[in-house]
Amino acid sequence: MSKTKRVEVIDALRAFSLLGIVLIHSIEHFNLYFLPESLPPFLKTVDRGVEKVVFFLFAGKAYAIFSLLFGFSFFVQYCNQRQRGYDFRPRFAWRMVLLLLFAQLDSLFYPGDILGLYAIVGFVLIMVSKWSDKAVFITAIVLILQPLEWAKVFYALVQSDYLPPAQTSYQYFGKIYATLTNGSFTETLIANIGNGQFFSNLWQVENGRLFQTSALFMFGLLLGRRELYLHSAANNLFWKKVLFTGMGVFLPLFFLNTYWSESFVGNAYKILNTIIVPSIRNFGFTLFLVASFILLWHRKGMFNKFHRFIIPYGRMSLTNYITMGMFGSFLFYGYGLSWYKYLGATQSMFVGIGIFIVQLYFSKWWLKRYSQGPLEYLWKRLTWMSFTQSGILKVVFLKRS
Repeated sequence: MSKTKRVEVIDALRAFSLLGIVLIHSIEHFNLYFLPESLPPFLKTVDRGVEKVVFFLFAGKAYAIFSLLFGFSFFVQYCNQRQRGYDFRPRFAWRMVLLLLFAQLDSLFYPGDILGLYAIVGFVLIMVSKWSDKAVFITAIVLILQPLEWAKVFYALVQSDYLPPAQTSYQYFGKIYATLTNGSFTETLIANIGNGQFFSNLWQVENGRLFQTSALFMFGLLLGRRELYLHSAANNLFWKKVLFTGMGVFLPLFFLNTYWSESFVGNAYKILNTIIVPSIRNFGFTLFLVASFILLWHRKGMFNKFHRFIIPYGRMSLTNYITMGMFGSFLFYGYGLSWYKYLGATQSMFVGIGIFIVQLYFSKWWLKRYSQGPLEYLWKRLTWMSFTQSGILKVVFLKRS
């Protein structure tokens, strides 16, 4: 196992996913989506094009890559500790409890946190950690296909008047909208940690993220087990197959979504088109992005230089993910600069690029002085803390990699 190369390619890919996340969040004004009417017509036209391109490339895909690599990180930690004769699963369960606390920090500033979902779904990795590759792969395929939604589709085909209950998550967003636009800093924090979390977590459940995230975690586990991050002729062939498979999944569903209509399958169309088709289509494009990234990683040239340049950003993924929400809320929300009122998609995209650049250079500066990002270090130290024999007040930290 080539640990150095593995870490580099994975950290670079993680940085790429975070770049996509910050661009999407910025264009959405960190969920405070608003279209300024004062923009000149030509800029509105440009904005529509920019929004379509960025969403086409990253919406639902950047998050998917980030999730895939979360499963890979579990594999690395589990494998390292197993080599030392240590069962990592209890510590990982505690690590997920800690991640839930980090999610509360993120949720204070941004009502769209995914760390809370990761903390809950992460327990799936404990369950499947000793399964065979075949069992993990089959389970992941079943989950990525959204089995619950397919059950609704089949029921709608039998009962033509059936429609699933309307999504309720945006009711909670409606309760915080006025606060995000005009509230004070304290009012914004209270709104986000309350109704903001109800909105975020309920939205993810209603939009199939429970099944999708579980599947992506499992695929990330297999990515590590099969050592597909290493450079070899066999792996290059594998990623080329993945690239074409991803396009083979994405393109038919992309055109199907464009040209089919409700008249084909009645109410079942609405169920298919709400979660199933977008979820599988995004997964196909995610496969294409990951395969392209890894294949380009092993080639000398402009792409390889960019990949290596952004590695520090990926090494501090927890710190950068949480602080991008802090930056974004200050820049766009009412308690801060209120840029949601003034910036269209193009300007907001450049704000996102600016956040990325600031965080990237801070990451480079920090990692020249320390081995880990500040929140990564805290998470690691808390993961491995243990009470002494007195067991009540004193806490020690175990040295683990």
